[in-house]
Amino acid sequence: MSTWRNWSGTESATGIESVRPASTDELVATVKSAAEQGKKLKAVGSGHSFTGCSVPQEVMIRLDGLSAITHADQASGRVTVGAGTGLRKLNAGLAAFDLAMANLGDIDKQTISGAISTGTHGTGARLGGLATQVVALDLVTADGSVLHCSAEENPDVFAAARVSVGALGVISSLTLQCVPAFLLRAQEMPLPLGEVLGGFNELADGNDHFEFYWFPHTDIALTKRNNRVGPGVDASPVGRIRGWVDDELLSNKVFELTNRLAVRRPGLVPRINGLASRALSAREYVDTSYKVFCSERNVLFRESEYAVPREHVVEVVRRLRDWIDSSGSRIPFPIEVRVAAADDIWLSTASERETAYVAIHQYHRLPHDPYFQAFERIVADYDGRPHWGKLHTLRATDLQARYPHFDDFLAVRDRLDPQRTFENPYTRQVFG
Repeated sequence: MSTWRNWSGTESATGIESVRPASTDELVATVKSAAEQGKKLKAVGSGHSFTGCSVPQEVMIRLDGLSAITHADQASGRVTVGAGTGLRKLNAGLAAFDLAMANLGDIDKQTISGAISTGTHGTGARLGGLATQVVALDLVTADGSVLHCSAEENPDVFAAARVSVGALGVISSLTLQCVPAFLLRAQEMPLPLGEVLGGFNELADGNDHFEFYWFPHTDIALTKRNNRVGPGVDASPVGRIRGWVDDELLSNKVFELTNRLAVRRPGLVPRINGLASRALSAREYVDTSYKVFCSERNVLFRESEYAVPREHVVEVVRRLRDWIDSSGSRIPFPIEVRVAAADDIWLSTASERETAYVAIHQYHRLPHDPYFQAFERIVADYDGRPHWGKLHTLRATDLQARYPHFDDFLAVRDRLDPQRTFENPYTRQVFG
């Protein structure tokens, strides 16, 4: 029997059976056996979700044995990969074929199947989340079938399974539409928050990838613009010392110390954030795409993130700032804002609408409930959709009103898993 715990410590499970299939056939046998015995089964990835979406109840499937690139076609850019492959391993493997993911999130700790199943995304007004880069997948269902799904084959399952919160079955492999490897020019600079909000649409539309971080209790935002470079431009990465100072010392070690200070002296948070925002210095460099997209995040925190129609995001940030200012809360973590194109995936947070994401965080030793509850009240006015892997309190009736294809998803689930082999308390919360 095993014990499982997620990265942030918000969820855990003990006394569960742990299985590590080394092949699709072994995975099929495991799923079929558990279903026949009436056991609840969950595949777990890296445990990077804050919600209970991957909490196992009786049988836990670890997909480490399915963690390799099994086919790569450089001409088409199509790559098939085992569902348990970590993003860091995948990025390095794609680079060996001179290929890359077109867009990524800002960390690479997740597995590819866990990342797509929870709707993980990066930023880019003309680009979708990671699941939009999936062109086919194999899904092991409760009766032991292996469904091959694509836009042409089992298209309804494909529309549902790319972002499924693990509720339909266990993904065994995915085929990704990759692009030729590319370099990004990263431009990072602090700007007045008012300037960023006033010019948000121009910044979002005028860059391949744009995001900003705003430090509460300050008027400063750190902006990040990542753009593909033209032919003939070589990599000029951040120097080793500067990179260590910015990305390890300041972003992790010093940030951990300032958050610990915030626990003991909450009244100092506005001053700490003011110092942090003034310490941010502009930098520009050119590097391999995934090295620009992904960074280390080692300070433990709690996070909630909502997707809102892009035209309302500036209003959401302004209302959130007003609440923070009037509530007396002290928030040492920055607020992150990103964008994505509309897509056709039923439970994608960007399904059928141009989207902006607002992510809020709180240090794990500080109370987060009042802050997160206020945030949920604000985004509810704009039909906000919560990230499936980040903290929220919405239930099936709330989500049904915010997703045009919610009932279509439930119908596919009823067909593929009528006995609810893959359910857990979280899926009961969000799907009923």
